[in-house]
Amino acid sequence: MSSRMRLWLVAVGGAGLAALLVAACLRLPAFGGDRHPYGDRAVEASLGRHTANTVASVTFDQRAFDTLGEMSILFAAVLGSVVLLRQTRDEHRAAPEPAAVSRPVRRYTLLVLPVALLTGLYVVTHGQVSPGGGFQGGVVAATALHLLYLGADYRALERVRPIGPYEAGDALAACAYLVTGLAALLAGSAFLANTLLPYGTFNTLASGGTVPLLNAAIGMEVASAVVVLLAGFLDQAVEIVDEGEKDDSDDSDDSDESGRTGRTGRTGKTDETGKTGEQHDDPDQRGK
Repeated sequence: MSSRMRLWLVAVGGAGLAALLVAACLRLPAFGGDRHPYGDRAVEASLGRHTANTVASVTFDQRAFDTLGEMSILFAAVLGSVVLLRQTRDEHRAAPEPAAVSRPVRRYTLLVLPVALLTGLYVVTHGQVSPGGGFQGGVVAATALHLLYLGADYRALERVRPIGPYEAGDALAACAYLVTGLAALLAGSAFLANTLLPYGTFNTLASGGTVPLLNAAIGMEVASAVVVLLAGFLDQAVEIVDEGEKDDSDDSDDSDESGRTGRTGRTGKTDETGKTGEQHDDPDQRGK
């Protein structure tokens, strides 16, 4: 396909998309008006399925298929980052040197870390009954772990953040979301339809049907994805070193050591020669 043909395709596709957006904007309710047909239907459907948080109902029930697309985008972004940031043949891992951390920073971060982690888990588990959900809580829980890097060092973070389990958790969470949708399809309903479980008692953790399951899957996927993503960038910044940089560092160390040895040897020889010369040139010494 020629470049001119590609430009025509982009122009036609962009014009069609612009026309659809303009048509949609013309049908929007007036700003500040009391007519909100979508909002009224969303609230009605949320209350009918015993989900106290209408946003969670929209995200994991009424528009669960859209959430699948968002999760897929995050999964693909993390996968691409892992591939691009992987260790190559001309790189090696160097043990990070421990950094000095002031006592106030260490105490504050180690005190805030468990609180932030519990807050993230709370936001995930209560997503269907209160503001929050898997996306927000997953990010909070993942970043809470990295407070250990600020309060201690990178080795301490690596001990509580093995990459393998988090990569597996990311994949399992994405599969759990898909399996829940396929289960509804096999049960004779639509894909990701909220028809598998009873809706439960309103405003409780077990309410909302499949909303808590999908919310938990998203929370696990987001938390694992953020941990894996940050690990790739931190490894590049802290541990992974090019072989060329290693060779230059070794050559620099060798030259410094040679310089110190050479200076020491020359000084010793000069002093020894000087002392010997002084002994031979002194007539009193020769006479004695």
